[in-house]
Amino acid sequence: MTSVPRRAAPGRRASLLRGLALAAAVAGLACAGAASAQAAGQTPSPTPAPAPALAPAEGVIRVASAYGFEETVTRLKADIAAKGIRFFDEIDQSQLGAGANIALRPSRLLLFGNPPLGVQFLTSNPYAGLDWPVRMLVVQDPDGRVFVAYSDFAWVARRYAITDRDAAFAMATQVSASIAASVSGKAGG
Repeated sequence: MTSVPRRAAPGRRASLLRGLALAAAVAGLACAGAASAQAAGQTPSPTPAPAPALAPAEGVIRVASAYGFEETVTRLKADIAAKGIRFFDEIDQSQLGAGANIALRPSRLLLFGNPPLGVQFLTSNPYAGLDWPVRMLVVQDPDGRVFVAYSDFAWVARRYAITDRDAAFAMATQVSASIAASVSGKAGG
């Protein structure tokens, strides 16, 4: 059975054609801008989109850092090491963006955890492995302010319906808050 394409009504067709013409014009301007930048020996680099530090993010705790971006990362890693917590990896998301020619404000993801504590979550629900090891994100907003963000462990417990690990979640909450506080500049941090 062969399908015969339907023709759009004349008014709708005109609207579609105007939309296509507008899209083609915008694409043409973008290409012309990139071409003129390349002709001038420049590599076009997109401007990072505004990303407010307090953008909605369910289950995320944010802490303002009292330090610059690199100093915040260094201090967090030092606090993780001082607590004897295993450090797994550091992912420079802005560097990944640059490799794809996508501008991104400074953004670094730290992965760490204490296997005897964190693996308990996986024994209750293996999908909790999506949230363990612990991830702590350091970001810089358009105004240069630096923030540390991490998952709220009460939210993680609800997400995976884990009800038999209250003490482990309480400990994970306390340790993560302590690590984040190490850069807040507040007493006890």
